[in-house]
Amino acid sequence: MTTATTTALAEPELLGQTVVVIDGSAGIGLETARRVRAEGADVILVARTPERLEHAARESGALAGAAFDATDAGQLEQFFEGLPGPVDHVIVTVGGPQYEPLAEMDFARARRFLDEHLMLPLHVARNAAGRLRPGGTLLFVGGTGGRRPGIGLALGSAVTVGLPSLVAGLALELAPVRVNLIAAASVDTPLSASLLADQPDPRCTTPRIGRAVGPDDVAALATYVMVNPALTGATYDMDRGRQLLPAGA
Repeated sequence: MTTATTTALAEPELLGQTVVVIDGSAGIGLETARRVRAEGADVILVARTPERLEHAARESGALAGAAFDATDAGQLEQFFEGLPGPVDHVIVTVGGPQYEPLAEMDFARARRFLDEHLMLPLHVARNAAGRLRPGGTLLFVGGTGGRRPGIGLALGSAVTVGLPSLVAGLALELAPVRVNLIAAASVDTPLSASLLADQPDPRCTTPRIGRAVGPDDVAALATYVMVNPALTGATYDMDRGRQLLPAGA
């Protein structure tokens, strides 16, 4: 049998599985929904607004969707309790970076940032634990931008450093469910473009791969983490090789 024939006969890698995408109406979430659907998975989307959810569901071929703010602990609990059955994978892409020096910091916005990046993973983990099949995946998407200290990055740095430890701890507690983190830097999405409108665009600084990282790159890695049963408790960097540059570069 030729390689071409073998490839043609290969089944989609997520056939018969169910993937929940929290914040799946745009960017990384929507691209991941498309990707896992192409691999045979049934997709359940969560998004804040009904209009964007409906549009994303049509684009991705999602099985179902729910419109609510995932940082609302009560609504999140109701969502998981209302699922018709067990699921295989949950991916959370909620939240963006935070660029605010202390003197200008909006503390209400700062609390929401912490809710999205630290409290939401805990709430999702507790509610998803009883719904995920053994060996299934709980996958979070964070960032890398705060690893190097800088003015306006204090809050982002705290979250960037804290999330890998949180994920490793959850992997121990929730086993045999697998828990992982993708740390993606400056992904080329409309959200990052709006946040960087008045700043030099780090998405164009591609020291090692020669291009910006796109949502499809993150979606491909997310799908691989779901498929590979040996991966848990780990953080996977997707930063265009920026960590290889000397300090200050």
